[in-house]
Amino acid sequence: MSKKTKLSESYDKTLKNLWRTAPFVLRITELAEYPGVVLVVKERVDKETGAKGKMLGCLQDRGALYGENLKILQPRIKAILESVVDEGGVPLELQRFISQEGLKLRDNLPLDEEAGAKLALIFKLQSRLHNPDRLELLARRVQRFSREEAAYWLGRTTHYGADANRWAEAGLRTMLCGTTNNDAGIERLLNKLR
Repeated sequence: MSKKTKLSESYDKTLKNLWRTAPFVLRITELAEYPGVVLVVKERVDKETGAKGKMLGCLQDRGALYGENLKILQPRIKAILESVVDEGGVPLELQRFISQEGLKLRDNLPLDEEAGAKLALIFKLQSRLHNPDRLELLARRVQRFSREEAAYWLGRTTHYGADANRWAEAGLRTMLCGTTNNDAGIERLLNKLR
């Protein structure tokens, strides 16, 4: 029997089943099509009515993050996760799982609406970016969104059909971090936000 780490014991004690009712879930996993650990954000959406007239939540993928972009964005992900609390207002300390030990966990973390929408946006928009400064700028600007702004922009990139969603993603990406890697404005904005 393997020795459990302090972090996995903490997960089993306080977090293990919270994801089942959370509006968003951060899944730490491995997928055949991606190298190494993969973070996947899933949103709970109402699908059908259950036996007692309740809507049953179905988890839908909203974005994935892995590889070099995951390494670059870890500080921003941690900062967003710091704000997640339980129903009693107690911090869940999810940022501890964005670490060497925490990323070994292969399970689900519960996210509230704000953290879930922000991470989903970052994960969706980062997929075509490879410049570390643009990635950081994108994440820092999304991190500053209010819960309402994050939910609005996530809705614009997920609920209007494939073409409209794609256009919204491209426009939002441009609005948040420009269109080219050599734009001097990227460094100026980053310096203001740091």
